[in-house]
Amino acid sequence: MRYLWMDEYLLSKRGVTKDLQESWNWVRYHVGGKMFAAICLNEEDKPYYINLKLEPLEGEFFREKYEDVIPGYYSNKVHWNSINPDGALPDELLKTMLDKSYALVLGGFSKKRQREILGLSCCGTDCEKCGCFGTMCKGCNASNGKVFHAPAGKACPIYACSVQKKKLATCGECEEAPCAVWRGTKDPNLSQEKFEATITERMGNLRGGIESNGI
Repeated sequence: MRYLWMDEYLLSKRGVTKDLQESWNWVRYHVGGKMFAAICLNEEDKPYYINLKLEPLEGEFFREKYEDVIPGYYSNKVHWNSINPDGALPDELLKTMLDKSYALVLGGFSKKRQREILGLSCCGTDCEKCGCFGTMCKGCNASNGKVFHAPAGKACPIYACSVQKKKLATCGECEEAPCAVWRGTKDPNLSQEKFEATITERMGNLRGGIESNGI
C-alpha cells in the first residue's frame, strides 16, 4: 500500500467515521453514515483496491488515462472506481479523487443535514465550542439561525442571506464570503483585530470542511 497517508487524511475531514465490514474485509469510510471510500483487504489483510465514487464521465476519463483506475470492484461500475493501492497514480490526484467522492456523498444530503454533519453553522462557527451553547443558545442549526445575538424572532443576517435567501448549505459555497453581511455582525466587545481573527478562523473551517473537499 503506497498511500499510507490515506487513513489520517480521510479521518481529518469533518463528519467522517470508519468501520470494518468484516464479511467483505473492507475498511470503510463514511460521511453522515454513507460510505464514500473503502480500502479492500485480502485474506492476509493487505489492500488490493481502494474504492471511491466519482461522477460517471469523470470516472471514465480517469479509467482511460490511468491503468491503475478501473470500474468499481464489487460496486456500481457507473459511479464507483477502484484504484490499485500499489500503482503509480500520483498521491495528489488520489487526494483530489477522494475529495470528490466525499463531496458527492455529502452533497446528497439536504443542506441542513450537511451543516449538521459538518458540525458547523452556515458561517463556519462550531457552536458547541461557544460558551453560550446549551444555555443561552441551542445553536444555529437547531434554531434555524435564530441565535441569541440575532434580532428578536429573526434569523442572524448571515443565516438569512446564506440559507434563506441563497439556499446554500454554508457560506463556503459563496464566492463573496466573507462579505459586508459578515462584517455587519461584529461583536462590539471585540477589537477589530480579534474580529478579523474570528473571520479567518470561520473561513478556515468552511474552506477546510467544504471547499477543499469539492463542494
